[in-house]
Amino acid sequence: MDRLIYTAMTGAKHVFMQQAGTANNLANASTVGFKAQEHRFRAVPILSDAMPTRAFVVDASVSDVFSEGPVMFTGRNLDVSVQGRGWLAVQMPDGSEAYTRAGSLDVDVAGLLQTKSGYPVVGDGGPINVPPDNNIEIAPDGTISVVPSFGTPNNANAIGRLKLVNPPEADLVRGADGLFRLRSGQPAEADATVRVASGALEGSNVNVTDAMVNLISLSRQFEMQIKMLQTADTNAQRADQLLSLNS
Repeated sequence: MDRLIYTAMTGAKHVFMQQAGTANNLANASTVGFKAQEHRFRAVPILSDAMPTRAFVVDASVSDVFSEGPVMFTGRNLDVSVQGRGWLAVQMPDGSEAYTRAGSLDVDVAGLLQTKSGYPVVGDGGPINVPPDNNIEIAPDGTISVVPSFGTPNNANAIGRLKLVNPPEADLVRGADGLFRLRSGQPAEADATVRVASGALEGSNVNVTDAMVNLISLSRQFEMQIKMLQTADTNAQRADQLLSLNS
């Protein structure tokens, strides 16, 4: 069998994987706080006794794009957008920490402050409980204050402070749930320099136009690899015919 089949097959396989990654980015173009992913490939020459005229495609890495997404004003007091670099800390069911920039928060029936996905938001002293019948205000440094909704408004009372972290991006790894964690598995240190804006959300950093153009380009590359496979198959059939005529 012509070795071209193997080289074209690896190319088609990895272009297909890149298409899947780009399609996933497009599907999350409107997901709050979503970070795009990039598949990076490299060519590896095939070493043998023959001349190194062919190369396989290998998946070098899948990297996350940490650029900031657009900030959307919502006016909702439980929406927060991380300004610049930084992350909100949330608590996972096993007690570990994970990090997100999706700042659409909510209060459950028990008064626990959590994300829309249901993960409790971590404060300086753990999960944050909000007393009932109070209006919530979130300051730029993450301090959460409440003011009674009924009766004579009193002074705002601080009930906690969001844990804001800013670990090196190279130390972060994305989980299957879309949340980021430290590779070491340890919780990140709080960073007092991280700021948030209340009443706003950060959108996805996926550039829809670039993603669409990339998807079209990948589709053409995939077709080219399939055409190479068909050409190799046709050549093999013609060679078989010639050999059968000579026998």
